[in-house]
Amino acid sequence: MTQMPREALIYEVLSVVGEIPPGRVATYGQIARLTGRERGARLVGRILSMAERYGTYPCHRVVNHAGRLAPGWPEQRALLVAEEVPFQDETHVALDLCRWEC
Repeated sequence: MTQMPREALIYEVLSVVGEIPPGRVATYGQIARLTGRERGARLVGRILSMAERYGTYPCHRVVNHAGRLAPGWPEQRALLVAEEVPFQDETHVALDLCRWEC
């Protein structure tokens, strides 16, 4: 099996993230599965941490498997609140109510 060039992998992940509609969230693992990398959740996180180098993507709509927001990114909550994403507490979205089903 040949390995995908780095840039193509980055744009594949960012393309999927770009499809998440306002008011919905996806998990890092969900994005990894959609790009054919079942165990690539951390890779997705690394790609999203440098997404601004490649354009504008709604990275704020991606959370961990428990719905927890990214640590060290206080703007994420404000962006999700503006999209009326429901929260179960200060740091976790209510995944059962807002998970993106693609």
